[in-house]
Amino acid sequence: MTTHRFVLVPLVALLATPTVGVAQSASYVLKGDSVAVYNLVGELRLEPASARGGDVTVELRRGGADAAQLEVRTGPLRGRETLRVIYPDDVISLPDWGRGWNTTLRVRDDGTFGDGGEWRREGGRGGRQVRITGRGRGLEAYADLRVTVPAGKRVALYVGVGKAFVSNVDGVIRVHVASGDVTADRTRGTLKIETGSGNVDLRDGAGDVSLATGSGDVTASALRATRLRLETGSGNVTLSDAVAAELHVETGSGDVTASGAQGDNLSFETGSGNVDVALLAAFRTLAIETGSGDVTLRVPPTIGAEVDLETGSGDIDLGGVTLQVRRLAQDHITGTIGDGRGRLSIETGSGNVRLVKS
Repeated sequence: MTTHRFVLVPLVALLATPTVGVAQSASYVLKGDSVAVYNLVGELRLEPASARGGDVTVELRRGGADAAQLEVRTGPLRGRETLRVIYPDDVISLPDWGRGWNTTLRVRDDGTFGDGGEWRREGGRGGRQVRITGRGRGLEAYADLRVTVPAGKRVALYVGVGKAFVSNVDGVIRVHVASGDVTADRTRGTLKIETGSGNVDLRDGAGDVSLATGSGDVTASALRATRLRLETGSGNVTLSDAVAAELHVETGSGDVTASGAQGDNLSFETGSGNVDVALLAAFRTLAIETGSGDVTLRVPPTIGAEVDLETGSGDIDLGGVTLQVRRLAQDHITGTIGDGRGRLSIETGSGNVRLVKS
């Protein structure tokens, strides 16, 4: 077995002593095929490298009245090269960012956080508790990062509070944000985006894609995926022009709208909300479920499936779709559409079920 030794080389080896309150910039090179970047506060931009091959680079710009107190640490941790921005305070205060937000998470002494999903569990595990707020006193500092990634790299990025932008990258990319929106476009390879609170928006993606938010909306369009998973705890999911062999959409509370969707195995689920799905082609399996809400399924003329439609409290409307009925009741219908090759299951605890021929 060949052992690879990863070396981290700063592009800027020497910097003059920074002046407090003045933004300071530096660049770093992260060598190796797997890297991770951690930053508690600031904007993240993930972009492709100008040439194939080579190393991941990080351009870092400090800001805020206490910017000079930020420390950047580098080196291998847990099997991958890392860059970590260290904030030497338990309270980070940025009043210029607005007073309407307050985020608490746990940070280890080495500057890492979030890679165990700590912001989703009250109290978290390990490290000290850090509060990031727009009110009161605290360390006034942040760091904006621009990370450039050659194709094929494995990159994990962790942000506490701030926005993240991912554009035109190809690799195994994971973006984790405690509080903030994430926007992505023209991605290839494996993409996993997770934010504890905020919206997620992806346009033009291909490969293995997973988008999740604890509280916020998920919007995705123009996707060609092997596997596609969209999830929000509280918020709406909107999907358009998506092809995926495996497609799963889930929201705890919110509406699901999918137009121009197609794939082999499809599932749409919401605890409370309406589901409106428009299909372009036949499928192998399709399951739609809502605890409370209406379900509308728009099917192409060529559809063929064994069908099971059920509502705990509501009506079932076949909307002109020809169904060879095996069982007929006000709240439960089973039968066959066309050649019956697929499997279609729709269930709502409280709401109407409606099929529409597109």
